[in-house]
Amino acid sequence: MWLPIIGLILGVILGFFTEFRIPDEYSNYLSIAVLAALDTLFGGIRAHLQHSFDSNVFLTGFFFNILLAAGLAFLGVHLGVDLYLAAIFAFGVRLFNNIAVIRRMLLSNWNERRNENKA
Repeated sequence: MWLPIIGLILGVILGFFTEFRIPDEYSNYLSIAVLAALDTLFGGIRAHLQHSFDSNVFLTGFFFNILLAAGLAFLGVHLGVDLYLAAIFAFGVRLFNNIAVIRRMLLSNWNERRNENKA
């Protein structure tokens, strides 16, 4: 469970200490792709906590979500419609839902262990 979090922390640290810059015209695509990746990451953590994690589902979901989000943003740019907002809304809702479930499960596990130690 900690491997994705360690990877996320390493990625953020590398991003802060390197001079790699994304051109402004691609920033919308990258932001949508990062949001989709975070959605998949937290979905994987949730599935692991619920003992239903499948690496094939995780990997296909990771790449499919990124490609779908970037494709929506690309199509929206060419149609003149802000389709990337639909992806932001969908992935944002899923991300907050996954984080809420993870928080509740971690709190529940922590309370169970605390009650076991008291007994």
